[in-house]
Amino acid sequence: MEAARLEKSVEKSPAMQGLPAMQRTRLQVWFIRVCSSILIWTCLVQLVAVGELWHPRLLTGNPGSEKMSAHQEKSLPTPPPLAARNYTSNGFLKVSCNGGLNQMRSAICDMVTIARLLNLTLVVPKLDKTSFWADPSNFEDIFDVEHFINSLRDEVRIVKRLPKRFGRRYGYQPLVKAPVSWSNEQYYLQQILPLFAKHKVLHFNRTDSRLANNGISLELQKLRCRVNFQALKFTPQIESLGNKLVSIIQQKGPYLALHLRYEMDMLAFSGCTHGCTEEEAEELKRMRYAFPWWREKEIVSEEKRSRGLCPLTPEEMALILQALDFSRDTQIYIASGEIYGSERRLAALRDAFPRIVKKEMLLDPEDLRQFQNHSSQMAALDFMVSVASDIFIPTYDGNMARVVEGHRRYLGFKKTFQLDRRRLVELLDLHHNRTLSWDEFSAAVRLAHETKMGQPSLRRVIADKPKEEEYFYANPQECLREATSCANLSPVGNATMSL
Repeated sequence: MEAARLEKSVEKSPAMQGLPAMQRTRLQVWFIRVCSSILIWTCLVQLVAVGELWHPRLLTGNPGSEKMSAHQEKSLPTPPPLAARNYTSNGFLKVSCNGGLNQMRSAICDMVTIARLLNLTLVVPKLDKTSFWADPSNFEDIFDVEHFINSLRDEVRIVKRLPKRFGRRYGYQPLVKAPVSWSNEQYYLQQILPLFAKHKVLHFNRTDSRLANNGISLELQKLRCRVNFQALKFTPQIESLGNKLVSIIQQKGPYLALHLRYEMDMLAFSGCTHGCTEEEAEELKRMRYAFPWWREKEIVSEEKRSRGLCPLTPEEMALILQALDFSRDTQIYIASGEIYGSERRLAALRDAFPRIVKKEMLLDPEDLRQFQNHSSQMAALDFMVSVASDIFIPTYDGNMARVVEGHRRYLGFKKTFQLDRRRLVELLDLHHNRTLSWDEFSAAVRLAHETKMGQPSLRRVIADKPKEEEYFYANPQECLREATSCANLSPVGNATMSL
């Protein structure tokens, strides 16, 4: 329609009327092609702009597949600073996060949301330095603190430290409290907010899972996403090395990121010792008893494994990946710390998939030196590589697995396997005792995961059992594109397993 209108206007042009017929025809064709191209590009630019408003970068292809050059990034105009939200603060909220990087990441999102709900001033969170990893990193060592503060100033006031009048030097003691886990808005409005009338500063000394997955207002759910996907940027040093690592891997072709949660701390905490020697099982038990905050002490490993509550072993993953039809030349990035049992336990996986890589293999030791003994900073690199991967497969549904899954859903539902460990353990044992042939085993594994590859789905809610329901940060459906509305989902057909 637009092209027809252009054609008529060109024909009626006085300049065109004075030309010979042949020249006039050629010029008309050329002019229409040029104008049509301009219209198409204008529409595309407008479409991308609309997409950016709803879901940044989603319409520009898979992140990581085509990256801006450093020159292009520098040439982008700096957005104007956000106007600060004008509100009377009810007090200051201090928080001490507990756990590993991704548990703390989710907690920070929740604490910002709670501060917004209660009209509080948030003090930049303190990170856990006393857990198993003993990582001395501060918030600003992992996250871009200036970006964090400025990108949220239209929602909540964030300060780097308490005013001096609330310091210990002046004899002030904040009220220290651990909020009730999985609490809703009413709990914070009715039980926590009144405390600020007497205590101007509250210190939450535990922050893991303190806000419910469901039953939270849409505005606050979207704020949780905004903190997670936009405000919590890694430091330039981490971003730079993470992007370098992703680039090195992508130059070798597509890759699968395998979050092989088979480190010593995981096995000791969970009590899962399948495949370990007696000496190793005893060592893990001693470690479990040495840490008082690991409450469960006496654990029957095989019983727990049969219920799908143990991380899959490297040997089990070799069989599962083969059953899922991944080819021998699949490039696999191991996203984890040091594997318990080291290369001995990786032998079967490496034999089945020789193209296994780790950050320690790909980066110069000098590049990693600044991150040594800083487990959360090392985990940040694995996080970036996992989010950018063509396929992501976690062997256990811990915090990193769930937060990465949520990021990949946000970036366009990138393929992410949610392994059914209970079913897989059953199938592995049946194959091991020769009840199932390889073909039967492989077919059953594929069938069990046809609809478990990160497709759009409604978050699973289990009333009164928040620990067992689907985690908000694994499936933040309130923040995903309307074009992939879960209400309009169709059954998943035959899904390809190839990269």
